[in-house]
Amino acid sequence: MMLPNLRVCPCLEKGGAPRWAAESSGPRIPGSAWLAGVGLLIGLLSALGCSAQAPGLSMAEGDTLVSVDYEIFGKVQGVFFRKYTQAEGKKLGLVGWVQNTDRGTVQGQLQGPISKVRHMQEWLQRRGSPKSHIDRANFNNEKVILNLDYSDFQIVK
Repeated sequence: MMLPNLRVCPCLEKGGAPRWAAESSGPRIPGSAWLAGVGLLIGLLSALGCSAQAPGLSMAEGDTLVSVDYEIFGKVQGVFFRKYTQAEGKKLGLVGWVQNTDRGTVQGQLQGPISKVRHMQEWLQRRGSPKSHIDRANFNNEKVILNLDYSDFQIVK
């Protein structure tokens, strides 16, 4: 089976709204069937951990929602790491939680649009609080979610 060649619709040249058009030498597929196929493809990609946005359709911020657990190792306790993590998470519009562990690490969960979660993961790996020293960051159990499990970003004591 040959996949259609997707291109930007010429209406963009006239200042129109963005749309996607398919060029194919095969039989014409009704628009509703084509959109249903795109929906199935997005579902498959999401299940595989890929981020995709359907042509002509928009999600909130055009981003797939994800959830990821994390644990940060190094000098991360007694340096306001949880407070700064909460502030950065809220600044990015993420929800979740953060807590100290008995092992001297900090752990938690992030939820939100994948681009914002990636930004927060980078922050947790490289920046942290001003007096922290991060040796390593582990991220586990990443999955696509349909709804957020939390309403804000909490410090768990």
